[in-house]
Amino acid sequence: MSALIEAFLDPASSTYSYVIYEHDGGHCAIVDPVLDYDPAAGRTATVQADKIIAFVREHQLQVQWLLETHAHADHLSAAPYLRRELGGKIAIGQSISKVQGVFKTLFNLEPGFSVDGSQFDHLFAPDESFRIGNLKATALHVPGHTPADMAYLIDGDVILVGDTLFMPDVGTARCDFPGGNANQMFASIQKLLAFPASVRLYVCHDYPPTGRAPQCQSTVGEQRKSNIHIHDGVDEAAFVAMRTQRDAGLCMPTLLLPAIQVNVRAGNLPPAEENGVTYLKIPLNQL
Repeated sequence: MSALIEAFLDPASSTYSYVIYEHDGGHCAIVDPVLDYDPAAGRTATVQADKIIAFVREHQLQVQWLLETHAHADHLSAAPYLRRELGGKIAIGQSISKVQGVFKTLFNLEPGFSVDGSQFDHLFAPDESFRIGNLKATALHVPGHTPADMAYLIDGDVILVGDTLFMPDVGTARCDFPGGNANQMFASIQKLLAFPASVRLYVCHDYPPTGRAPQCQSTVGEQRKSNIHIHDGVDEAAFVAMRTQRDAGLCMPTLLLPAIQVNVRAGNLPPAEENGVTYLKIPLNQL
């Protein structure tokens, strides 16, 4: 039985979250859930996450995993909220420790903040196997966008690619964040595109060109044929040159500073200060 996949689009961040399950009443995993955040007011909300909760409960699913593909820079994670409401283990790749080390320094986080990934319930090793009910899954390490990016292979015919590939007419993810590397991204994408042409690829974001509605799924074959950045015939040197030039002209994501300092904590907010209020920091002139 192939995995069933329900996609949820957050229009504010162009992020796709997913529920992956075997059948109604069975087990499921939730991938890259979004916590709503209003940067002008400094307020969080659970509108997007509550849509996922409603779906899980409607289909009587048991949550095993809350999977993060990486520490996102464009949205805050709703994983802790979903764990409280539905259960499951929050998981990410074990290289998250490298990302935590960089951003503990940038944000001058509290001395007690650990850079060992212990904020998460589980850290996946590269190519680690796990299960979602009876569905077989593998955690694939795909660095390049960040050192800790993961993709999740489900039952051999579905891959949640995170921030590596976008839809073919959009291209590939940026590599200019701390620890990003375009050469690593090229190798990671080649790993994904080595799977059979029929394997379905589900993206983390879509930024559609004018006239196209948002989409979340392509195939290995479609990507190899028509991805505008890395179709068959594009070599590593050409890709790295393109990616380096393109990244140099991109603006930083609107929510990078609030999102990262929450997401390196597995989606938990920083500890409250003496007045009972939680604060996010804005380091000036550092990025």
